[in-house]
Amino acid sequence: MTPIVRYRTYSGYLKERYGEKVYKLPVNLPITCPNRLSGGGCSFCADVGTGFEAQDSILPVSEQLRRNRAHIEARYKAHKFIAYFQNYTNTFMPADTLKKVLEEAAGVEDIVEISLSTRPDCISDAYLLLLKELQNKYSINIHLELGLQTANYHTLNKIHRGHGLAEFIDAVLRISRYDFTVCTHLILNLPGDTMEDVVETARLVSVLPVQIVKLHSLYIAANSEFGRQYACGELELCSAEEYLDRVAAFLQYVRPDMVIERLFGRIPEKDALFANWGRSWWKLNDELNALLEQRNIYQGDKCNYMNGSKLSLLDS
Repeated sequence: MTPIVRYRTYSGYLKERYGEKVYKLPVNLPITCPNRLSGGGCSFCADVGTGFEAQDSILPVSEQLRRNRAHIEARYKAHKFIAYFQNYTNTFMPADTLKKVLEEAAGVEDIVEISLSTRPDCISDAYLLLLKELQNKYSINIHLELGLQTANYHTLNKIHRGHGLAEFIDAVLRISRYDFTVCTHLILNLPGDTMEDVVETARLVSVLPVQIVKLHSLYIAANSEFGRQYACGELELCSAEEYLDRVAAFLQYVRPDMVIERLFGRIPEKDALFANWGRSWWKLNDELNALLEQRNIYQGDKCNYMNGSKLSLLDS
């Protein structure tokens, strides 16, 4: 029996777009984040950023791609790849340096897409024009990943994100003029956020030209501000069951065509003080699928708030 598909998966999206399975190859650059320079970084961010399993940043981009490809190709028999500039803020560098590293990646065989992870306050028209020229020159797709985490701007301030909603909205609208794909990173269980914040976050990304969302369950990394608070018993985390409820609600309110790249955070055990309530991500995924089936939930079930939704009352 074919399993019922209740949300739009990233793997399915890539297969639709490229005709076969496509895998990300992480690239680690010797850069940092402006938020770390001005205020110590986000509360959840470790000293090494998020590149826990990346190659050494001193290696040339092409060599990092070659090494990661050898591993992925042997394991998954893959033939098409995405150069994923993952760690820290990958547009926080001089434009000529950015152009050089991206051209090196674009020139690697079988790279069909370049994915840049960055911050909303590090997007400008000058850099977007550079990316557009690169896309046209190499006939390669450009994908921008923006960290937002939550629509609750009070929480953004508490976790020291260093930007608010305005910067995120500006970045998404600015990117849309260049026709690049936008992925938004979200953490659905930040301390202080409620189910109402989860729903409003789903609504916010749905009314903007965002095509992909990447959901994270909050993990507590060693050498982070949250790590310090967790060790001192100052951090209150929701239960696994509450997180699954939040994911289910998010899926109901998000646009039905939105691609769901990830549902749970991942971190090597050695780098974590807390991660996924001691359960594997695939176990949580099985529990989520069972919950969606039990409640008969499909993505977009409650996406009924756009295009003057209250005007329907005139007909009643």
